[in-house]
Amino acid sequence: MIDRVLRLYPADYRSAYGEEIVDVHREMTADMPRAARMRADADLAAHALRVRLRLDSASRGGRFLALVAPFALAAAAVDNGLVLTRWYAGLVISPAPAWLQLSHTDPADVLHLLFSLAVCVGAIVALAGRWALGVAAAVCGLLGTAAQGIVDAPLVQGGWMTSATALLTVAGVLACPVDRRPGKGLSAAAAAVAGVGWFPVVVADTGAFGVTTDYGVWPVLVLAVAGAALALRRQASGTREIGAVAVASAPLAVAALIGAGPDLWLLVGMLLVLPLAAALGTCAVAVRRRR
Repeated sequence: MIDRVLRLYPADYRSAYGEEIVDVHREMTADMPRAARMRADADLAAHALRVRLRLDSASRGGRFLALVAPFALAAAAVDNGLVLTRWYAGLVISPAPAWLQLSHTDPADVLHLLFSLAVCVGAIVALAGRWALGVAAAVCGLLGTAAQGIVDAPLVQGGWMTSATALLTVAGVLACPVDRRPGKGLSAAAAAVAGVGWFPVVVADTGAFGVTTDYGVWPVLVLAVAGAALALRRQASGTREIGAVAVASAPLAVAALIGAGPDLWLLVGMLLVLPLAAALGTCAVAVRRRR
């Protein structure tokens, strides 16, 4: 088995480290039960594919995906959290008793809400420090939403577009290298972005806040500002940070585009804040370096 897995590595990597990989792997799995050996083989195969695709922790792609993952979870939590809170608001506002509404809720709608709940809970758990467990729950919820968007497009707002962004989020989160999972600081920043992106929209939806967010662009703006702030903190050009934020904000951008209606061009103009934030971040870093 190890010989077949080893072929997944690029030829130059295999010639340089192949013998060492085989020796370490065989020594590590010698006394393991069959199930544990299969998991170790799967982990090794995943690492080989990462190296071949240049997405391992030492590559630029791996470092980029490590930055995408926490903010992708944050964006997914905001998107699905709004699904849950808007459903709850409709339940409360309706004059019919809550128990009557719940008893007449379509099973597909219930499943959709459960998928959204899994994404929110998974994102919270992952950003709180239990990354593997939280990601597993969030990925299950995202895959369920993607499947519903394909099978029953009217049920999921955006249909196949929502499914595509859910799958993009899953890919971005799962592609994060194991040894580059976000630390406490980056996880806390992503969690703060999720909170700041979600709460004002909920408050505005209740009518308790004078500023409307009908265009749905507020969470995207929060992510853009977070990317620029991260670039400033790292004294980087901002290309990687804003690029990671742009990938992570795909589900929020799609939701905003779907809800824009006749004001689409206004919304597209507002979304240009992403490259604008990148340019401002680059200029600020250049000025700081010159000083």
